[in-house]
Amino acid sequence: MEIIPHRYPMLMIDRVLELEPGKRVVAVKNLSANEPVFQGHYPGNPIFPGVLILEAMAQAGAVAVLSQPEHAGKVPLFAGIDDARFRRPVVPGDQLRLEVELVAMRRGLGVGKGKAYVGDDLKAEATLKFALVDGSLANGAG
Repeated sequence: MEIIPHRYPMLMIDRVLELEPGKRVVAVKNLSANEPVFQGHYPGNPIFPGVLILEAMAQAGAVAVLSQPEHAGKVPLFAGIDDARFRRPVVPGDQLRLEVELVAMRRGLGVGKGKAYVGDDLKAEATLKFALVDGSLANGAG
């Protein structure tokens, strides 16, 4: 919370385990049965939505980017998602481990390779493209 601007209910990471600013990050999201999303996705068979797994990966990647002093105060926005693959469902009780490696960054645009695991089981992966903007531009005041 000290690094990224996201807050409940859209804060998708609970803890950062490893951080190499500007290079890589490992973070976790603990999924309890009390998560509001499980009430409707799907009743009787709760599954954490793939789009929220991607959001969690992106937020983890944002920690790696925004932890660099030159990017402090910026807001990361999705610019694209490529090669997204969802291997197996993520369910209540899982601890989602998010690993993101930043592979390119130039002129406020970047690319990260993200993977989401539960234990050693790969659940999802994607190439995440993002833009860094000033906070005032992100909320339309720019």
